[in-house]
Amino acid sequence: MTLPEDEVVTLASELIAIDTTNPGTYGGPGPERAGAEYVAAKLAEAGFDPEYVESGAPGRGNVVVRLPGADPGRGALLVHGHLDVVAADPADWSVHPFSGEVRDGYVWGRGAVDMKGMLAMTLAVARHFKRTGVVPPRDLIFAYLADEEAGGVVGAQWLVEHRPDLFAGATEAISEVGGFSVQLGDGPRAYLVETAEKGSMWLRLAARGTAGHGSLLHTDNPIAKLAAALDRLDRHRFPMILTDPVRELLEGSGLPFDPADPEATVAKLGHLSRLIEATLRDTATVTIVDAGYKSNVVPSIARAEVDGRTLPGRDEAFRAELGAVLGPDIEVEWSSLPAVRTTFDGDLVAAMAAATAAEDPGSRLLPYMLPAGTDAKSFARLGIRHFGFAPLRLPPELDFTALFHGVDERVPVDALRFGVRVLDRLLRSC
Repeated sequence: MTLPEDEVVTLASELIAIDTTNPGTYGGPGPERAGAEYVAAKLAEAGFDPEYVESGAPGRGNVVVRLPGADPGRGALLVHGHLDVVAADPADWSVHPFSGEVRDGYVWGRGAVDMKGMLAMTLAVARHFKRTGVVPPRDLIFAYLADEEAGGVVGAQWLVEHRPDLFAGATEAISEVGGFSVQLGDGPRAYLVETAEKGSMWLRLAARGTAGHGSLLHTDNPIAKLAAALDRLDRHRFPMILTDPVRELLEGSGLPFDPADPEATVAKLGHLSRLIEATLRDTATVTIVDAGYKSNVVPSIARAEVDGRTLPGRDEAFRAELGAVLGPDIEVEWSSLPAVRTTFDGDLVAAMAAATAAEDPGSRLLPYMLPAGTDAKSFARLGIRHFGFAPLRLPPELDFTALFHGVDERVPVDALRFGVRVLDRLLRSC
């Protein structure tokens, strides 16, 4: 009988080799169908009857399957992940980003950590449970989703709005960007569990002015207005706010911690500091600027886009503060997804800790806040409590967070095998 850890590397490699690059079209056609059909075939091979679902956009495939548990009266656990990945230029990589090559103890390729490695782990466990007749304590819902990298418009968002029946009874969920190991000081190895994530606030800015010939004097140039506003925004720092998950992480780090100066502790977190410092305050980062169409013509409008991320409860304050920084000459359009958070307690957290410690004795779990967003934002609308828990025991020298959307994305083979063992234990006891 094939064990989950015996096939997880092959599953990860084969998933990575399926190019499911999100086109970023916000609801348009996409490429996830091939990945979804691969997953559905693997589930069917093990005896499941998976449901393949597309939204109105062609190719945006989603696959959902439920494994009944021993106690149908308990809330189901949703185990979800996304099939799509961000773009990758092969010219920048040491290996082709869609090769799924296994080399030097790693599985390489776009999606290795975000998040086809986790999909492979959950797929391996689901197949093993079905083949061997494992009945988990509660219903398990395995979901493989489209479009997370563009907000889940034709993935999780669409399913929550149009097919909530697929998630009936689900009360808790686990998914990406958590469960990975970190070494904090001289203490025991810690595994970070995402219990909160910042809100996403996307802004489209516009400055208007008077069009004219570039050779003349201009006092109403929209590009100059926009550039000045963007410079003010770039130099602005939003207030520091110490939220509960960040406080709990820093208090549990074993490093000297002064609540009045959390940045001093964050600076000592090594590779992790870049991730955690972004959860101490709201952020607003300019990502796109678009103005002009000819070198000797002043245009009548200049535009920019800004990626804003807000701490829980900060949406209105963020809007007001950002408006004051940009000034009255800048028009602002908003679109947003809410922050989500839960407490770091309960039976599921205890089961995560026990499953991890069984494979890594002496280890501990710590909560943290993700500065980005996941499909948890959509499932929160169904009242589902969410945790980021995709367990990986990593080499301490690996800058894991830099691999997300980065060049030469890769995941250690041993980490995948470790993670699938932890998930096997967790889903048997959750």
